[in-house]
Amino acid sequence: MQRSPNLMERWKTLSKCVCDGAKLMVGQGDYAAYAEHVRRTHPDRQPMSELEFFRNRENARFGVGNTSGFRCC
Repeated sequence: MQRSPNLMERWKTLSKCVCDGAKLMVGQGDYAAYAEHVRRTHPDRQPMSELEFFRNRENARFGVGNTSGFRCC
């Protein structure tokens, strides 16, 4: 029989979901999930560093390098 998670485990899970959701709303993905995805599905590729990942997501959000003319400011 599986026991139900205690209150602290449930709180940690909820907190992670809220933080992950907030990061996604401002354009910052989950680096750990990205790195695991690359290792699992692209074993021949090296994942970006955490700083490279942050910059990549930031550039994508603000249209850096985008030739369609989008700019936030």
